[in-house]
Amino acid sequence: DVCSSDLMIMATATVGHVRQAVAKHIGRKVEIRSNLGRHKYDVTKGTIKETYPGIFLVQLDGTEEGGRTVSYSYADVIARDVQLTLC
Repeated sequence: DVCSSDLMIMATATVGHVRQAVAKHIGRKVEIRSNLGRHKYDVTKGTIKETYPGIFLVQLDGTEEGGRTVSYSYADVIARDVQLTLC
């Protein structure tokens, strides 16, 4: 499964731009690269489920009970603590 960089958001984007970009891709598979600090990253895949004014939800793939749902803030995307790539 090769992922494209269609949803890579630049640091100059506003929260509104990020929210619109994520909302356009509800139901699509994404690869999420989360910065854990100290040069450590967590890379997971999931599906964008819902968007809210300050956060969006992603249901992770490959977990029991139908998948675990995690939330990310649009500010984390702008700060590059979370990077999204469409799959």
